[in-house]
Amino acid sequence: MKAAVWDGEEARLRIEQIPTPAPLRGEVLIRVAACGVCHTDLHVLKGEVAFPGPAVLGHEVSGSIVAIGDQVEGFAVGDRVIGAFIMPCGTCDLCRRGRDDMCSTFFRENRLGGNLLDGTSRLRRADGSRLSMYSMAGLAEYSVIPATAITRLPDGLPLEESAVLGCAAFTAYGALAASGLEPGESVAVVATGGVGSSIVQLASHLGAAHVIAIDVSDDKLAAATELGATAVVNSATTDAAAGVHAVVPGGVEVVFEALGRSETFEQAITLLADGGRMVAVGIAAGAAVARVPITPLVRRGHTVRGSFGARTRRDLPRVAALAAEGGYDVHRAVTRRFSLDDADAAYQALARGEITGRAIIVTG
Repeated sequence: MKAAVWDGEEARLRIEQIPTPAPLRGEVLIRVAACGVCHTDLHVLKGEVAFPGPAVLGHEVSGSIVAIGDQVEGFAVGDRVIGAFIMPCGTCDLCRRGRDDMCSTFFRENRLGGNLLDGTSRLRRADGSRLSMYSMAGLAEYSVIPATAITRLPDGLPLEESAVLGCAAFTAYGALAASGLEPGESVAVVATGGVGSSIVQLASHLGAAHVIAIDVSDDKLAAATELGATAVVNSATTDAAAGVHAVVPGGVEVVFEALGRSETFEQAITLLADGGRMVAVGIAAGAAVARVPITPLVRRGHTVRGSFGARTRRDLPRVAALAAEGGYDVHRAVTRRFSLDDADAAYQALARGEITGRAIIVTG
């Protein structure tokens, strides 16, 4: 099969022909229809997030099942599915408590080791040398995914665009759940890329009274308005706190920080109303830190918490159902399409800040 391979050193992807993998126990093999272009993969390419190379990246996929391993129930060859980037083992202590988002086996084996849940990779180069897998390694024509990390795609949803449900929408859903957002509350979203714009869309659907989008790109802010933002602030030209307070005096109940930079993390805290909650969603580069003023945190009763994603086995079907009922429009979420041959160009465009919303890489 064709795959986009990262050599582990240079921040580039190169197309190679590698053996098609086979699923083992508890896994399925899908013919990939599309894979999302995400900043987290870009962090890996740039060496800002530690990961063992060489590797195939890509953690937001859609496709059709072509083979099924042993001990997989509830799926059949031909099923259209989407895969979540958090692939829970289902048996560790955290998974047994329903915290798929914190699965210790996934983080140890995949995020640290580049393996699937059994501690081995399914991918090899043509010469037989090992390739690591970032989640299900979706930047390829075929992908092996644990059955715990997939759900069927409802009829009526497009197969290719629905790839974004497995990370952009899935991460946004998890962040909104973590925030405890109630209808009528006000929201600010700092950074409106693929995940941030998804938070805008879902917060609007869930009944937020105000959804204020904050970014340095007028194009991204215009796109956020189309997705449900009721106000926008360009923080390159306007003080973000002043812009938010002009819309909601006193600040907003919930702020989402979706970029993972020290300055945007610190900026987000300044937007909170008394008793407000901030949810950090963006993955930071390296060992980045942010300063949190202690006294306002204490006196004003602010809450700051992280959210890596939703809880796969419970929430991925919910995200798919939400999209099917019109609560998340995958057509509007996807703004650009690239071929697998142009996977490197897609990530270079992402690095230059040229992609609003979410781009996908189509393998067909």
